[in-house]
Amino acid sequence: MKTRVIVLNGGSSSGKTGIARCLQAVLPDQWLLLGVDTLVDAMPASMQMSDEGIGFGPDGGVTVGSGFRELEAAWIEGVAAMARAGAGIVVDEVFLGGAESQRRWQQALGGVGVLWVGVRCEAAVAAGRETARGDRTPGMAASQADMVHRGVTYDLEVDTTGQESMECARIIAARVV
Repeated sequence: MKTRVIVLNGGSSSGKTGIARCLQAVLPDQWLLLGVDTLVDAMPASMQMSDEGIGFGPDGGVTVGSGFRELEAAWIEGVAAMARAGAGIVVDEVFLGGAESQRRWQQALGGVGVLWVGVRCEAAVAAGRETARGDRTPGMAASQADMVHRGVTYDLEVDTTGQESMECARIIAARVV
């Protein structure tokens, strides 16, 4: 089955977006980049100020409510519909729920060719990137570094601790059919 979706799962500041941009440069055809940040940015500001939405704790923890889950489910189905319509999509995702998060995507993407990629990065390195970025809640990278991979099954894993984004993208692109 032809790959229509590449799901990059990793913690905050692990290098997913850099890899995704490099994939867009090295893959044949045109690929869209959509991610959880796209979803959060599209939500009304009130979703970040209520128990129904998404919250970012002072320790870097992330909580999500039922309103967020409803919009997320619709968004995932929309991404799947675009893939079924023929678009190549790179998904930049953070599986806060580990295996349960992957299951939601698997259900929506049934019948679509998917390459599941784990993007790993040592917690200390991701935390350093987080600090340098300045646009993330401190502690988010360290708290997510391992948690997002628990129980998740991948076709391929890359580690950005010592590999550049382009190198990782070429490894991933070689697995796209």
